[in-house]
Amino acid sequence: MTTGFDVDAIVAGGGPVGLATAIEARLGGLSVAVVEPRAGEIDKACGEGLMPGALPRLARLGVDPAGMPLRGVSYRSATRHADHRFVSASGRGVRRTELHAALHARAVGLGVAFVDGKVAGIAQDPSSVTAAGMRARWLFGCDGLHSTVRREIGAQLPSPRRGRRFGVRQHFAVAPWSDLIEVHWSGAVEAYVTPVAPDTVGIALLGRRGIGFAKALAAIPELAFLLDAEPASSLRGAGPLLQRTSRRHRGRVLLVGDASGYVDAITGEGLRLGFAQAQAAVTAALHGRPGSYEAEWSGITRDFRVLTSGLVAAARSPLRNAIVPLAGALPWVYGGVVERLAR
Repeated sequence: MTTGFDVDAIVAGGGPVGLATAIEARLGGLSVAVVEPRAGEIDKACGEGLMPGALPRLARLGVDPAGMPLRGVSYRSATRHADHRFVSASGRGVRRTELHAALHARAVGLGVAFVDGKVAGIAQDPSSVTAAGMRARWLFGCDGLHSTVRREIGAQLPSPRRGRRFGVRQHFAVAPWSDLIEVHWSGAVEAYVTPVAPDTVGIALLGRRGIGFAKALAAIPELAFLLDAEPASSLRGAGPLLQRTSRRHRGRVLLVGDASGYVDAITGEGLRLGFAQAQAAVTAALHGRPGSYEAEWSGITRDFRVLTSGLVAAARSPLRNAIVPLAGALPWVYGGVVERLAR
């Protein structure tokens, strides 16, 4: 730790991306304090599928959470389905609390400090940033969809209220019936089925505000039986999903993960992107060139932003009912998109 600083880096937010950023910073030789108001293992409404490209990024951090193998993606409607199996590597369905526990243990083992609180009142000068009662060289904003850090550095852009999408998620105590991530396209929602343990599957629904979980499941024949299964978690929600930003850094503050801007969860690769951004942000700080993170962030997220925006637009349009038939009719296109997003 350099004289005059409490720590080298403050990380705002102790979710998976915040912990990954803290681990990256410690591996780079920085002293780190994670500021997080929530205690214990942090849960979240999400699909819980780690795409194949996320696992090597976790491995380089020294983290290998338990879960179930995911060997591809299946798009499904009431009458059709289109399956694509990953070409070179499998992903993994990991309960969010399991992932958080593994990342937290690794961070503690590396000497990351944890502060109970929330980052606000950010002030900075050319050589330091002050927040949460600490002075540091860098601040990494990893505080999620509704990031306080993003607002405080003036990077929040207004998002359109029309057509906003939300997510809800619940687990059920049933044995997984597939090693694919199933995406069921109904008239109102997309339902993501992810095996996360030998006796548990997670169901995440994406759609407009006010999604009725039981009603949506009842409308999907392949999933309606879950209404009679034992719930294995409480119902959780998140949104609105679209978050727009004008920039990903200001001075010595860098935004990482959902805090840096988010399109939609429809392609299920948020964690892979967050882990890649964590590495890029810490590398930019270590080199003393925070401005270089903007270009790195754009490169990391380009495919996600383009392909996800296009898929969300199709999901909102009259083309919605044609998505599964087209995926089946054009397997090389469908498979190419899946592989590009999974890497």
